[in-house]
Amino acid sequence: MNLSRRHRLTSHVETGAMNDIMFFLMLFFLIASTLVNPNVIKLLLPNAKSSKQVMKQPITISVDAAGQYFVNKKPVAPANVEPELVALIGNAPTTEQPTVVLRVDASLNVQKLVDILEVGNRLKLKMVMATQAQQAAGK
Repeated sequence: MNLSRRHRLTSHVETGAMNDIMFFLMLFFLIASTLVNPNVIKLLLPNAKSSKQVMKQPITISVDAAGQYFVNKKPVAPANVEPELVALIGNAPTTEQPTVVLRVDASLNVQKLVDILEVGNRLKLKMVMATQAQQAAGK
C-alpha cells in the first residue's frame, strides 16, 4: 500500500516588478503630457508698471483700396511713411512711444501691409492691425 501524498505543482506569478513598471509608465505619460502644447496661441499681454493712467493718442496709418497712404488722415507718399512716423514720434524713449494702428483695405495685396510692418519694426514701434467685426447675416 502506497500512502505517499501526491505533490501538486503550483504556479505562481511574480508581481513584485509590476509596481516598478506601472510607476515608470505613469511617469512617462506625465512628462509626455506636459510637453505637448496643442493649439497654443502665445500672446503678449499688457502689464501695468504704475497705477497712473496716461491717455496716448495713437498714430493711425491707413491704406485705401486705391493704394493711397494716410498718416493720421493726412495723405502721404508710400516712400514718405517712415520719415513721417519719425517726425511724429520724435525722440521719445521706446517706453513712451505711441501705438500705431494699421487700417488696410481688405482688397489690397498683403505686401503693402508687410511693408508698413517692416517700417514699424525698424523704428521699434508697437503696431496693431485694426479689423472690422463681421455683421450677422440677419441684420
